[in-house]
Amino acid sequence: MATTIQPELREQSQTPPAKTSRPIPPLRNGDRLTLVEFERRYDAMPHLKKAELIEGIVYIPSADFQLPEGNPPDMASPVSFRKHANPHYKLISWLGRYSEATLGVEGGDNGSTRLDLDNMPQPDAFLIVLPEYGGQAKISQDDYIVGAPELVAEVAYSSVSHDLHAKLQVYRRAGVREYVVWRVEEEKLDWFVLREGRFEPLAPGEDGLLRSEAFNGLWLDQTALLLGEMARVSQVVRLGLESAEHAAFVDRLKQAHNKT
Repeated sequence: MATTIQPELREQSQTPPAKTSRPIPPLRNGDRLTLVEFERRYDAMPHLKKAELIEGIVYIPSADFQLPEGNPPDMASPVSFRKHANPHYKLISWLGRYSEATLGVEGGDNGSTRLDLDNMPQPDAFLIVLPEYGGQAKISQDDYIVGAPELVAEVAYSSVSHDLHAKLQVYRRAGVREYVVWRVEEEKLDWFVLREGRFEPLAPGEDGLLRSEAFNGLWLDQTALLLGEMARVSQVVRLGLESAEHAAFVDRLKQAHNKT
Protein backbone atom coordinates (compact mmCIF):
# COMPACT_ATOMS: atom_id res chain seq x y z
CA MET A 1 0.00 0.00 0.00
CA ALA A 2 1.38 3.42 -0.93
CA THR A 3 2.60 5.54 1.95
CA THR A 4 0.94 8.95 2.37
CA ILE A 5 3.36 11.77 3.11
CA GLN A 6 1.95 14.46 5.38
CA PRO A 7 1.88 17.91 3.71
CA GLU A 8 4.31 19.47 6.18
CA LEU A 9 6.87 16.65 5.68
CA ARG A 10 6.48 16.87 1.90
CA GLU A 11 7.21 20.59 2.06
CA GLN A 12 10.27 20.03 4.22
CA SER A 13 11.60 17.36 1.84
CA GLN A 14 11.44 19.82 -1.07
CA THR A 15 13.30 22.57 0.78
CA PRO A 16 17.06 22.54 0.06
CA PRO A 17 19.19 22.22 3.18
CA ALA A 18 20.78 25.37 4.52
CA LYS A 19 24.41 25.86 3.54
CA THR A 20 26.51 25.80 6.67
CA SER A 21 29.89 24.72 5.30
CA ARG A 22 32.62 27.31 4.83
CA PRO A 23 34.41 27.77 1.49
CA ILE A 24 37.44 25.51 1.09
CA PRO A 25 40.66 27.59 1.16
CA PRO A 26 42.87 27.42 -1.96
CA LEU A 27 46.28 25.79 -2.02
CA ARG A 28 49.18 28.22 -1.78
CA ASN A 29 52.91 27.74 -2.06
CA GLY A 30 54.44 27.26 1.35
CA ASP A 31 51.27 26.17 3.16
CA ARG A 32 51.90 23.58 5.86
CA LEU A 33 49.14 20.99 5.63
CA THR A 34 48.27 17.44 6.53
CA LEU A 35 47.86 15.01 3.66
CA VAL A 36 44.08 14.92 4.20
CA GLU A 37 43.75 18.71 4.08
CA PHE A 38 46.07 18.94 1.07
CA GLU A 39 43.90 16.51 -0.88
CA ARG A 40 40.71 18.30 0.19
CA ARG A 41 41.96 21.65 -1.10
CA TYR A 42 43.48 20.15 -4.25
CA ASP A 43 40.18 18.46 -5.12
CA ALA A 44 38.46 21.83 -4.78
CA MET A 45 40.76 23.41 -7.41
CA PRO A 46 39.95 21.52 -10.65
CA HIS A 47 41.88 24.00 -12.83
CA LEU A 48 45.13 23.43 -10.95
CA LYS A 49 47.18 20.94 -12.96
CA LYS A 50 50.00 20.20 -10.54
CA ALA A 51 50.59 20.56 -6.81
CA GLU A 52 52.71 18.53 -4.43
CA LEU A 53 52.99 18.02 -0.69
CA ILE A 54 56.65 17.58 0.25
CA GLU A 55 57.50 17.13 3.93
CA GLY A 56 54.15 18.67 4.82
CA ILE A 57 54.73 21.80 2.71
CA VAL A 58 52.73 22.69 -0.41
CA TYR A 59 54.74 23.17 -3.58
CA ILE A 60 53.01 24.41 -6.77
CA PRO A 61 55.48 24.50 -9.67
CA SER A 62 53.17 25.77 -12.41
CA ALA A 63 50.59 28.52 -12.90
CA ASP A 64 48.83 27.12 -15.93
CA PHE A 65 45.41 27.98 -14.56
CA GLN A 66 43.49 31.12 -13.69
CA LEU A 67 43.18 31.90 -10.01
CA PRO A 68 39.72 32.89 -8.76
CA GLU A 69 39.27 36.63 -8.46
CA GLY A 70 40.63 37.96 -5.21
CA ASN A 71 43.39 35.35 -4.79
CA PRO A 72 46.95 36.64 -5.27
CA PRO A 73 48.95 35.08 -8.14
CA ASP A 74 51.59 33.42 -6.00
CA MET A 75 52.34 30.59 -8.41
CA ALA A 76 55.39 30.02 -10.59
CA SER A 77 55.55 30.69 -14.33
CA PRO A 78 53.63 28.54 -16.87
CA VAL A 79 55.21 25.41 -18.32
CA SER A 80 57.49 26.21 -21.26
CA PHE A 81 58.25 24.00 -24.27
CA ARG A 82 62.03 23.46 -24.27
CA LYS A 83 62.52 23.86 -20.51
CA HIS A 84 59.94 21.28 -19.50
CA ALA A 85 57.21 20.12 -21.90
CA ASN A 86 59.47 18.64 -24.58
CA PRO A 87 61.93 16.89 -22.20
CA HIS A 88 58.91 15.57 -20.33
CA TYR A 89 57.49 14.16 -23.57
CA LYS A 90 60.82 12.47 -24.38
CA LEU A 91 60.99 10.85 -20.94
CA ILE A 92 57.47 9.50 -21.35
CA SER A 93 58.33 8.19 -24.84
CA TRP A 94 61.36 6.32 -23.51
CA LEU A 95 59.57 4.77 -20.53
CA GLY A 96 56.42 4.09 -22.53
CA ARG A 97 58.25 1.99 -25.12
CA TYR A 98 59.55 -0.19 -22.32
CA SER A 99 56.32 -0.59 -20.37
CA GLU A 100 54.19 -1.42 -23.41
CA ALA A 101 56.47 -4.40 -24.10
CA THR A 102 56.74 -5.60 -20.49
CA LEU A 103 53.79 -7.48 -19.05
CA GLY A 104 53.10 -6.43 -15.44
CA VAL A 105 54.76 -3.01 -15.76
CA GLU A 106 52.79 0.21 -16.13
CA GLY A 107 53.76 3.85 -16.22
CA GLY A 108 52.21 7.18 -15.41
CA ASP A 109 52.48 10.89 -16.10
CA ASN A 110 51.93 13.48 -13.34
CA GLY A 111 50.13 11.03 -11.09
CA SER A 112 49.70 12.10 -7.47
CA THR A 113 51.36 9.53 -5.22
CA ARG A 114 50.58 8.97 -1.55
CA LEU A 115 54.01 8.18 -0.17
CA ASP A 116 53.25 8.81 3.51
CA LEU A 117 51.33 11.19 5.80
CA ASP A 118 53.50 14.19 4.87
CA ASN A 119 54.27 13.57 1.22
CA MET A 120 52.16 13.44 -1.92
CA PRO A 121 54.43 14.26 -4.86
CA GLN A 122 53.26 14.34 -8.46
CA PRO A 123 56.24 13.01 -10.42
CA ASP A 124 56.63 13.89 -14.09
CA ALA A 125 56.88 10.19 -14.95
CA PHE A 126 57.07 6.88 -13.15
CA LEU A 127 57.11 3.13 -13.66
CA ILE A 128 55.55 0.59 -11.33
CA VAL A 129 55.33 -3.15 -11.19
CA LEU A 130 51.62 -3.78 -10.78
CA PRO A 131 50.66 -5.10 -7.32
CA GLU A 132 49.37 -8.37 -8.75
CA TYR A 133 52.81 -8.93 -10.30
CA GLY A 134 54.65 -8.37 -7.03
CA GLY A 135 55.12 -4.58 -7.13
CA GLN A 136 55.83 -2.59 -3.99
CA ALA A 137 53.22 0.14 -4.58
CA LYS A 138 49.47 -0.31 -4.35
CA ILE A 139 46.53 1.33 -6.13
CA SER A 140 43.85 2.70 -3.81
CA GLN A 141 40.12 2.33 -4.26
CA ASP A 142 39.96 5.98 -5.32
CA ASP A 143 42.66 5.29 -7.94
CA TYR A 144 45.83 6.79 -6.45
CA ILE A 145 49.28 5.22 -6.20
CA VAL A 146 49.96 4.39 -2.54
CA GLY A 147 53.56 3.74 -1.59
CA ALA A 148 56.75 4.11 -3.59
CA PRO A 149 56.89 3.47 -7.35
CA GLU A 150 59.90 1.42 -8.38
CA LEU A 151 61.14 4.24 -10.67
CA VAL A 152 60.44 7.98 -10.62
CA ALA A 153 61.63 10.52 -13.21
CA GLU A 154 61.57 14.32 -12.95
CA VAL A 155 62.37 17.13 -15.39
CA ALA A 156 64.21 19.85 -13.49
CA TYR A 157 64.83 23.40 -14.69
CA SER A 158 63.88 25.99 -12.12
CA SER A 159 63.23 23.15 -9.64
CA VAL A 160 66.72 21.57 -9.65
CA SER A 161 67.47 22.38 -6.00
CA HIS A 162 64.05 21.02 -5.03
CA ASP A 163 64.29 17.82 -7.09
CA LEU A 164 67.86 17.02 -6.02
CA HIS A 165 67.43 17.79 -2.33
CA ALA A 166 64.04 17.69 -0.59
CA LYS A 167 62.33 15.40 -3.08
CA LEU A 168 65.38 13.17 -3.44
CA GLN A 169 65.38 12.57 0.30
CA VAL A 170 61.63 11.93 0.34
CA TYR A 171 61.89 9.39 -2.49
CA ARG A 172 64.89 7.72 -0.84
CA ARG A 173 63.16 7.39 2.50
CA ALA A 174 59.96 6.08 0.90
CA GLY A 175 61.86 3.32 -0.91
CA VAL A 176 61.78 4.47 -4.55
CA ARG A 177 64.28 2.08 -6.10
CA GLU A 178 65.49 4.37 -8.91
CA TYR A 179 65.28 8.13 -9.38
CA VAL A 180 66.02 9.87 -12.69
CA VAL A 181 66.45 13.66 -12.86
CA TRP A 182 66.91 15.46 -16.18
CA ARG A 183 68.64 18.78 -15.45
CA VAL A 184 67.59 20.64 -18.57
CA GLU A 185 69.55 23.86 -18.18
CA GLU A 186 72.78 21.99 -17.41
CA GLU A 187 72.13 19.34 -20.08
CA LYS A 188 72.78 16.57 -17.55
CA LEU A 189 70.93 13.46 -16.48
CA ASP A 190 71.22 11.90 -13.01
CA TRP A 191 70.13 8.31 -12.44
CA PHE A 192 70.21 7.22 -8.81
CA VAL A 193 69.81 3.66 -7.53
CA LEU A 194 68.75 2.83 -3.97
CA ARG A 195 71.40 0.68 -2.33
CA GLU A 196 71.36 -0.07 1.41
CA GLY A 197 69.15 2.93 2.11
CA ARG A 198 71.20 5.41 0.06
CA PHE A 199 70.86 6.80 -3.45
CA GLU A 200 73.99 6.11 -5.47
CA PRO A 201 74.69 7.14 -9.08
CA LEU A 202 74.06 4.45 -11.67
CA ALA A 203 77.27 3.90 -13.62
CA PRO A 204 77.09 3.36 -17.39
CA GLY A 205 78.42 0.18 -18.94
CA GLU A 206 81.55 0.00 -21.08
CA ASP A 207 79.38 0.84 -24.09
CA GLY A 208 78.18 4.04 -22.39
CA LEU A 209 74.63 2.78 -21.88
CA LEU A 210 72.71 3.05 -18.62
CA ARG A 211 70.91 -0.12 -17.54
CA SER A 212 68.18 -0.14 -14.91
CA GLU A 213 68.57 -2.46 -11.95
CA ALA A 214 64.88 -2.29 -10.99
CA PHE A 215 63.56 -2.90 -14.53
CA ASN A 216 65.83 -5.33 -16.31
CA GLY A 217 66.11 -4.49 -19.99
CA LEU A 218 65.35 -0.79 -19.52
CA TRP A 219 68.38 0.69 -21.26
CA LEU A 220 69.20 4.28 -22.11
CA ASP A 221 71.68 6.15 -24.27
CA GLN A 222 71.64 9.30 -22.16
CA THR A 223 73.64 11.32 -24.69
CA ALA A 224 71.05 10.58 -27.38
CA LEU A 225 68.22 11.54 -25.02
CA LEU A 226 69.85 14.84 -24.08
CA LEU A 227 70.44 15.66 -27.75
CA GLY A 228 66.89 14.73 -28.70
CA GLU A 229 67.99 11.85 -30.93
CA MET A 230 64.92 9.75 -30.22
CA ALA A 231 65.56 7.26 -33.04
CA ARG A 232 68.74 6.23 -31.22
CA VAL A 233 66.89 6.16 -27.89
CA SER A 234 64.30 3.83 -29.43
CA GLN A 235 67.01 1.62 -30.91
CA VAL A 236 68.61 1.15 -27.48
CA VAL A 237 65.22 0.43 -25.91
CA ARG A 238 64.70 -2.35 -28.47
CA LEU A 239 68.12 -3.80 -27.69
CA GLY A 240 67.20 -3.92 -24.02
CA LEU A 241 63.85 -5.53 -24.73
CA GLU A 242 65.57 -8.21 -26.81
CA SER A 243 68.10 -9.00 -24.07
CA ALA A 244 68.16 -12.17 -22.00
CA GLU A 245 67.85 -10.14 -18.80
CA HIS A 246 64.53 -8.66 -19.95
CA ALA A 247 63.18 -12.11 -20.82
CA ALA A 248 64.18 -13.38 -17.37
CA PHE A 249 62.54 -10.34 -15.74
CA VAL A 250 59.26 -10.98 -17.55
CA ASP A 251 59.37 -14.63 -16.45
CA ARG A 252 59.80 -13.54 -12.82
CA LEU A 253 56.82 -11.20 -13.09
CA LYS A 254 54.69 -13.98 -14.56
CA GLN A 255 55.66 -16.33 -11.75
CA ALA A 256 54.79 -13.69 -9.16
CA HIS A 257 51.42 -13.19 -10.86
CA ASN A 258 50.68 -16.89 -10.85
CA LYS A 259 51.19 -16.99 -7.06
CA THR A 260 48.59 -14.28 -6.38
